[in-house]
Amino acid sequence: MQKDSGPLMPLHYFGFGYAALVATGGIIGYAKAGSVPSLAAGLFFGGLAGLGAYQLSQDPRNVWVFLATSGTLAGIMGMRFYNSGKFMPAGLIAGASLLMVAKVGISLLSSPHP
Repeated sequence: MQKDSGPLMPLHYFGFGYAALVATGGIIGYAKAGSVPSLAAGLFFGGLAGLGAYQLSQDPRNVWVFLATSGTLAGIMGMRFYNSGKFMPAGLIAGASLLMVAKVGISLLSSPHP
């Protein structure tokens, strides 16, 4: 007899899409400019965002890895966008990161507390 594991949580599609965007940005930075730091940072932060999205899929209250990753990227890339004025890639990642922080923050504040 199969044991009931309870209701399955839906995948956090926005989170996984965000993680893919960050990792892809690092890969493109390496491919276009040969920037190893862009590749390393993109894969590192993309991996952390993917881990955070997976954790959100398992437990919607487990937001801390995803929130810290997107918040850090929002700050770093926001400063780069402010200093350079170039939308690509800093403005895009800063904007996406701010949207992720807002989405997770709103869902955290609106969820019932145990």
